[in-house]
Amino acid sequence: MITMPKRSAVKTRALASTSAEDKRRTATASAPPIANASASSAAPSLERWDDIVRTYADSVYRLAYRLSGNVQDAEDLTQETFIRVFRSLDRYRPGTFEGWLHRITTNLFLDQVRHRSVVRMEALPEDTERVGSNSVGPAALMDDKLLHPDLQRALDTLSPDYRVAVVLCDIEGLRYEEIADLLGVKIGTVRSRIHRGRAQLRAQLGNVRPVLG
Repeated sequence: MITMPKRSAVKTRALASTSAEDKRRTATASAPPIANASASSAAPSLERWDDIVRTYADSVYRLAYRLSGNVQDAEDLTQETFIRVFRSLDRYRPGTFEGWLHRITTNLFLDQVRHRSVVRMEALPEDTERVGSNSVGPAALMDDKLLHPDLQRALDTLSPDYRVAVVLCDIEGLRYEEIADLLGVKIGTVRSRIHRGRAQLRAQLGNVRPVLG
């Protein structure tokens, strides 16, 4: 069995504040060798998979938390994202790996919300190698969360499409073009969703201007 990032098993620094450029430089500098995945390989090696989880678990959890607004759903989304990655890594082609993870996480969130169901946890093969992960308690995660509670609650009131657009742009620091590519929509659609999402946030927060990112 392989141990994936799971409930109470995400590092506290997953919620640490970093700029968009810092995150891009860090991901580029520390990214594991994933671009040369062989289509014939059934699963990544232990060392390679450990590198992938260690490098990207924090950013996946951070995005999942900001989209879902609670620890349990964020942990479930993180778990399911890495299950999807594990099963499709041999089909990955050179590109922005973190962007691929963003796409998987976002699509899982939208699927979860639109179908009003809990993200389904699928079992991994019994003969898969185990990868350990550090763990912290839910209280520590809650104490270290980045967004102000009022802002998170306001985000939670947005429709899924608006919430995703605002989070990806104003919190994750993605450009309009990147969001459009990730969501498979036109840039004009992205602009409209962000504009309307921000307007609804301002209405929810009253005279308090939200500080995003």
